[in-house]
Amino acid sequence: MSNNTAIVEISQTASKFRSSIVLQAEHKYIDVKSILGLFTTLVNSHAYELHVHGPDEEEARAAMKEVFEKHGLQVTVV
Repeated sequence: MSNNTAIVEISQTASKFRSSIVLQAEHKYIDVKSILGLFTTLVNSHAYELHVHGPDEEEARAAMKEVFEKHGLQVTVV
């Protein structure tokens, strides 16, 4: 994937929440609030798991799932 817009939007959406939002791609764990981490991960992998923990995790899960789906990225929220 080379869609910079998706990467920026995913990171910006994650930054709105206080919860920890971590993307698991194969054996890598990336803080979704890190644009650089997303650039290196979303380019090389296709199966993602999203781990959300914190005070606003329900809202964060829904928002993150929506933004991933908007950009055609398959994600499982765990």
